[in-house]
Amino acid sequence: MKKIYNRRSILKTGAALAAGSSMGKLAFAAEENETASEELPKYGIEGYVAPEISLDYWIDGDGKPAEFSIEKSKGKWVFLKMFQNWCPGCHSSGFPTLKAMCDEFYGHEKVEIAAIQTVFEGYSTNTQDKVRELQLRYDIPAVMGHDPGDEESHIPSLTMINYRTGGTPWLVLISPEGNVVFNNFHVNRTKLIEYLKEQLA
Repeated sequence: MKKIYNRRSILKTGAALAAGSSMGKLAFAAEENETASEELPKYGIEGYVAPEISLDYWIDGDGKPAEFSIEKSKGKWVFLKMFQNWCPGCHSSGFPTLKAMCDEFYGHEKVEIAAIQTVFEGYSTNTQDKVRELQLRYDIPAVMGHDPGDEESHIPSLTMINYRTGGTPWLVLISPEGNVVFNNFHVNRTKLIEYLKEQLA
């Protein structure tokens, strides 16, 4: 699997990314993705090693300071949900998927779940305090973080850049080896849960 280390290599598109992806479409991809062409994807790093996520703000399910690490999660399946407070799709599909994943797998010894507010617009609305509000609203026990981006320069959050997200909601599944096996806006959550259960059996 290829690794991605810096912003320049992440933002480049072309044959390098296509060559780095050896994963086929998984069964839980949403229908609109199953019929997509086989051309180079505009977003995402499927088939690449998942980059580390370094944030100043992480909280656990009780709202207390916490930590999360991709590297320390090696050996486990990792499900990431990236969101913004004002994102309609995050509320209609992203958070319900996150809640379903938490209901099914939170606390499992072979699964880690985390959610990150990856801000790239609406800086005055998608604020750090909204992370806890959303955690309580959706009863999420998993760790949640805030990656604010830079309002002055309009540079989006580093997590968003590193994972080449297309915006929010953005959902990522990482294998125990640390490779991104799925990333996209939407997912069939029932099939995703079934798939992960099969891998854990």
